[in-house]
Amino acid sequence: MMTTTRRGRRLPAGFFSRDPLIVAPELLGKVLEHDGRAVRIVEVEAYCGPDDPASHAFRGQTPRTATMFGPPGRLYVYFSYGMHWCANVVAHRPGEVGAVLVRAGAPLRGIDEMQRARPAARTLADLASGPAKLCQALGIDGTFDGVDLRAADGPVALRDDGTAPPTAPVAGPRVGISVAVEHPWRFSVPGDPNRSKPW
Repeated sequence: MMTTTRRGRRLPAGFFSRDPLIVAPELLGKVLEHDGRAVRIVEVEAYCGPDDPASHAFRGQTPRTATMFGPPGRLYVYFSYGMHWCANVVAHRPGEVGAVLVRAGAPLRGIDEMQRARPAARTLADLASGPAKLCQALGIDGTFDGVDLRAADGPVALRDDGTAPPTAPVAGPRVGISVAVEHPWRFSVPGDPNRSKPW
């Protein structure tokens, strides 16, 4: 069931039940929201199943990665390098596994709260210009792992407010990995200043 508000409708279950390589570029332009703070997604990376050596699914299910193997439409949050939280949208076909890392967002609402959460950010464009920065700005941490993004009363929402994804997103290699670097599975809104670097 789709839930509609003045800020857009929550995405339906069918949106997430597809290959992460299809879902990833379609997430561009969607709105990720928590606790009155919201960003428009401008950069993502797709991570596939056991055939993708860069994916957390590559070595099979563990307590850490259980959400990624679960139903599509959940939020998969993991701790990176013992320092930062990163948020992913679980997306895969039935019986498969996959997720899309939300790499960067353009601040929309709750900017004062984001600035308090990210005092090191010198500009508006730096508030959520990376996966860890985005989680800090939105106040998302490991306690949100497994949250259902489709639930009407869920604490984290992923909405479609009518903004279409770019018809020709920028595609390039994923960053911060050492394997499967040849795949152009990083997608972004062309020219958007809120993207992470390098481009």
